[in-house]
Amino acid sequence: MQTFMKQLLSGSSRRSGLWAAVVTVSIWTAFIIIARASARHQLLPLDITWARIMGASAVLLPWCWWNVRQQRRNGMNAGSFWGLSPLPWRITVLTGFFGGFCYAVFAYSGFFFAPASHGSVLMPGSLPLWTSLLAVFILGERLHGYRVIGLAMIICGDLLVGGSSLLHAFDGGTVWIGDVMFMCASFCWSTYSVLSRRYQLEPVYATTAITCFAFFGFVPAYVLLCAFGVLPTHLWSAPWPEVL
Repeated sequence: MQTFMKQLLSGSSRRSGLWAAVVTVSIWTAFIIIARASARHQLLPLDITWARIMGASAVLLPWCWWNVRQQRRNGMNAGSFWGLSPLPWRITVLTGFFGGFCYAVFAYSGFFFAPASHGSVLMPGSLPLWTSLLAVFILGERLHGYRVIGLAMIICGDLLVGGSSLLHAFDGGTVWIGDVMFMCASFCWSTYSVLSRRYQLEPVYATTAITCFAFFGFVPAYVLLCAFGVLPTHLWSAPWPEVL
């Protein structure tokens, strides 16, 4: 992973930025389509959240454990969560709560009420809005000029997409619930982004940390609540290809 990042960043800034943009758009598109498709089958929102966290944990946690172990062998006081997170406890909890747990729950729940087209606009499209507003309060940045105009246009776009669903809320419509959840998911991811910038987090370490917190904070509790019948689940009855 570190070798790939070094190779990516070794090229020109423009080329690296273009590659990052293409990869990011591809991941977001696949995520939205798969999430909406999953909502039409057997899995419930928290089931999909469980699958997301387990998949990421299976890849990242063993690698992080080895990396933290190597750092500790060299005398560094690195890691938390029993060596499975490369970041300190407090930062792992803060970033993991917003970027790992809350984001996934809101995002996947939203697709059970609203179409993918709403999610594709309200989640990534609202990120600059929430990030800019949070940066004002957390990082002390200022809004001025064309940035304010751009944020105003984002608000107008969100209203054009979600406004009709709000008008039908009193008629028994439920699309507005999904739209609100998409906006909450966007807010959570923006919070994680601003925190990452505030603490100057390395991208791979930050990704591993939020996965670690989500694994310990969500997976055991969810399994126990489902086992005792407190929460409904279709994990045990859904086809394995769908879960995978």
